[in-house]
Amino acid sequence: MTNLISLHDAFTLPKHLHAHTPAEHINVNRENVKLLHTERGMDGIHHRQLNDLPQLLQPNDLLIFNRSRTIPAQLFSESQQVTIRLARQLSEWEWEALILNNDANASEINLQEGVMVELLGTGSEAPLTQIMFHHVNEPMLSYLHKYGEPIRYEYINTPWPLEAYQTVFASAPGSIEMPSAGRAFSWTLIQALQKHQIQVGFLTLHAGISYYENNQWPNPTHHPESYEIPDDTVTAIQQAKAKGGRIIAVGTTVVRALETYAQAPHVCKGETNLYIKKETPLQLVDGLLSGLHEPHSSHLDLLRAFLSDDTLLVSYQQALQHEYLWHEFGDLHLML
Repeated sequence: MTNLISLHDAFTLPKHLHAHTPAEHINVNRENVKLLHTERGMDGIHHRQLNDLPQLLQPNDLLIFNRSRTIPAQLFSESQQVTIRLARQLSEWEWEALILNNDANASEINLQEGVMVELLGTGSEAPLTQIMFHHVNEPMLSYLHKYGEPIRYEYINTPWPLEAYQTVFASAPGSIEMPSAGRAFSWTLIQALQKHQIQVGFLTLHAGISYYENNQWPNPTHHPESYEIPDDTVTAIQQAKAKGGRIIAVGTTVVRALETYAQAPHVCKGETNLYIKKETPLQLVDGLLSGLHEPHSSHLDLLRAFLSDDTLLVSYQQALQHEYLWHEFGDLHLML
């Protein structure tokens, strides 16, 4: 049986497979991305385009999207030396954050407009720091939109505007990083799905930071995220199940929210620290549409709840051979 070590060995990414440009800046349409389609079993791996999705799903299937909107969560000190990457909001002014380039180990960091950030101590897990904003004379979100930038990792050279990090249906501000599985969907594609009697629903889960630098990734049990599932989405789930339809999550964030709800029915709003792994029984979600994930991230553990290690390994090997693109501007993987 394959294990995570051999999976890790298979996932060494050549640099040219790190997506650095939004699809609409290359192919005009944001839905012009590849779709790796994997079903259980070694012969169930196919290479498609996302526009094929209406033909791959069945009437009464329900696709559920995350409508959380990305906020500009990266700030720079007044001197431009220290970088603050927000990780999770604790209150209006108190956050957990990743502090980069604080070589002087300063306990206070000065920002624009006289704002000061106080470093309070260790966050929920290393290397996070708990911080407090002082002297902000407007709502925190307003200040972030004035001076913040979207978090951008080293494989993206261009400072794309915040709008490049939004889905077309994003409406509830709060995600530190974009819930990227839904990024490639246009309203035209969503309408095409509905014409094939494929239902769509929405929930909100505010995604936290996904990477701590220096080959460190968050542990989901120490990294809670807030979520809310509206009543109409709960009703849509019940109706889809009653008609024999499948519940297909668009993104790992949606899986986390729905499976948290399944473990505590009727609790549609709160925080989740659910860590979904290979041995986690999925109670509600039947399929997942997701991006391609780094080998060390906890997202890879979640994929193992949908596919055997062997099938997942072959899928990712084929993604490499066919030069699928990774990360938030990359290609997609449908697991049923």
